[in-house]
Amino acid sequence: MAIRVVRLGTERAPDEGVRLGTVRRPPRGVRKEDIARRDYYDVWAPELAPSAALVKDALSTPWTEKRWASFARKYRADMRAPAAQHLIAILAALSARSSFSVGCYCEDEARCHRSILRDILADAGAVLSP
Repeated sequence: MAIRVVRLGTERAPDEGVRLGTVRRPPRGVRKEDIARRDYYDVWAPELAPSAALVKDALSTPWTEKRWASFARKYRADMRAPAAQHLIAILAALSARSSFSVGCYCEDEARCHRSILRDILADAGAVLSP
């Protein structure tokens, strides 16, 4: 039982469980009824995605260490909001008894909010897959 952090749209692991899309927008060009079938996500959880303004800023220019640090700081601030904290606590508690995954579309996890979300979930006591 654990949370797996994944890239949405990739093949699912056999024991992955329900997949949560922690993204601001549904995948482009994919019909709503095909989202789960094409291994994007089963449940959409935009409350765990960076804000629209933060996504726009992130996509505006290539990453530098300074820009990444700023993004991480702002995303962590977003995740301190009560609604996000509530959802993070729920996921952390569920991870002790259920297997599921959270993810985003970004190719490079090292420069994606899901790497920060992994740390936030761990700090909340979640059980995470390696």
